[in-house]
Amino acid sequence: MKDEKEHKHCECEVHEHKHGHDHGHDHGHDHGHDQGHGHDHGGEEDRKTEIIKIVISCVLFAAALIVEHLIKLPMMVYLILYIAAFAVTGIGVIITAVKRIIKKDIFNECTLMTVASVGAFFTGSFSEAAAVMILYSFGEFLQDLAVDKSRDSIETLIDVMPKQAEVYRDGKIVEVPANEVCTGDTVIVKPGKKVAVDGRIISGSASFDTSAITGESFPRDLSAGDSVMSGYIDLNGEVEFEATAEYDNSAAARIAALIEGAEAKKAKTESFINKFASVYTPVVIILAFVVAILPPLFDQQWKTWIHRALTFLVVSCPCALVISVPLTFFAGVGAASRNGILVKGTEYLEALSKAEIFAFDKTGTLTKGSFSVSEICAVSDKNELINTVCSIEAHSNHPIAKALSGLDYNKIDVTEVKEISGEGIVCLSDNKPCAAGNGKLMKRYGIDVEFKSNTAVHACLDGKYLGYISLKDEVKDNAEESVGKLKELGIKKTVMLSGDIKNSAENAASEVGIDQVSAELLPEQKTAEMEKLISEGKTAYVGDGINDAAVLARADVGIAMGALGSDTAIEAADIVLTDDNLAKLPKAMKISKKTVSIARQNIIFAIAVKVIILVLSFFGISDIMWLAVFADTGVALLCAANAMRAMKCR
Repeated sequence: MKDEKEHKHCECEVHEHKHGHDHGHDHGHDHGHDQGHGHDHGGEEDRKTEIIKIVISCVLFAAALIVEHLIKLPMMVYLILYIAAFAVTGIGVIITAVKRIIKKDIFNECTLMTVASVGAFFTGSFSEAAAVMILYSFGEFLQDLAVDKSRDSIETLIDVMPKQAEVYRDGKIVEVPANEVCTGDTVIVKPGKKVAVDGRIISGSASFDTSAITGESFPRDLSAGDSVMSGYIDLNGEVEFEATAEYDNSAAARIAALIEGAEAKKAKTESFINKFASVYTPVVIILAFVVAILPPLFDQQWKTWIHRALTFLVVSCPCALVISVPLTFFAGVGAASRNGILVKGTEYLEALSKAEIFAFDKTGTLTKGSFSVSEICAVSDKNELINTVCSIEAHSNHPIAKALSGLDYNKIDVTEVKEISGEGIVCLSDNKPCAAGNGKLMKRYGIDVEFKSNTAVHACLDGKYLGYISLKDEVKDNAEESVGKLKELGIKKTVMLSGDIKNSAENAASEVGIDQVSAELLPEQKTAEMEKLISEGKTAYVGDGINDAAVLARADVGIAMGALGSDTAIEAADIVLTDDNLAKLPKAMKISKKTVSIARQNIIFAIAVKVIILVLSFFGISDIMWLAVFADTGVALLCAANAMRAMKCR
């Protein structure tokens, strides 16, 4: 057969083989993230120091309570203990408040905490003053611990990039650092080695693993005249190529730059407390000032009104919000972790709950990343095609050969087997020329085949075209169900962004139920497509390869497949599915939505109670200290208890 029309007469059979993977990796992350809070728990030592401070404050606070209420020692003794408990955790907050005031950032939560706690001391509420600062510090610690996120994602990419390259210099092959390769240099790449810089092949041919850059799972056969990119891995043949770009301008380096740029462009989620405090703090401080100054002008009861104003500040302390909001999200993060969903920061749970568009990589994300026979198209005799192809491929270690090994066939004797890198295998069968490979190989025998898939193995015997066997990367068993559940949870649009060929991507998308497909994308093109999606609404991107890292970092929420995913993708992502189970995606959505719902309940409850008691405090009713304590510590504890319900998210 020599033209496309003859394919219509092929005897076709579609095969569906189901098989899976069971891979596991343990990816630990210990990173720093600046949220603009009063504390910075960026490193392990900082966290240990903060824990020590909180423990010391708690011990001093407990000692002060014992001395004040049980032992009944002079006031100076327990006052010193309360001040010490306050100072250990409070000095840092006060310093931060002063620094912000100097920078004209007057109305923030640190300022309010400072004024409220110091005011509590002046009203004689020593225990409340110390407790407020301890609780605030503990809440900040929990939040900072939860939102720790890496800024070292680029280092992982650099680690997988080749450090050395072999080049011709003065007629000799020498090994030089990859960043010293110049445009125009002739570079040698041997089997098993990575391509150091972008270039064009001069001589030789080989199959290349391009998945790190293009995301395409199937090896790409390249020969003289074809382009190669840094990050490609030579699987089986030695090639020489001319460098067309220097190291810093090559594909892998561009991905690193994309990650850095994407992280810089991602808006930093401002905490609710800061947003609320920007209004709440000045209002409370101004009202307290008015309460302290205005009424006494009429009744001259300065001490009474100053006491009420300071009590007003104690009641208005936002510790219920400061503790319960981050604690709610922290509990949500814990619930996610128990379900195999690693969330790197609490803000990403909130962002995920608002996601409207889900974008996916194809290979290794929606598909299994392994191949199986999908179609057998024989011109006349299907058994002859299968026997010929499998008998020939049995002499190869190429990934295609492994995929075909599961077929049942009758072995035929082949001799003088020769593998032509980048094309296939030629041999003799009963002294007749025989071949199995791609379209390039068929052209050697005068056979012109039109088949766009890279995963078709064509065969010919004695100049006669036998047909082809097509392979495909199988869709994961639960991919369609998972995508469907995401839509049920409110996702308006699903998109596939793939480096794979268009035909393969569209077939997979159709099988899974994806709404929109963009295929044959390089990393920078994926990022450009993501920019378009971001303009349409809040986005989440799910991917697993190095080529996905920049898109993961750019999306509102980046979700990496942890077991099969590259370390770079995992570092760049905000959420990691530790076992590559797509069913975890709708589960993560449910957890995020419930967590945000609980956080909102706490916010409404805390604000409502405080507003009511603030009004009562104006009229002096909150001089009853238990009411003030309830408005502060009591509400905080109730909100904290409600927050822990997020731990039960399923």
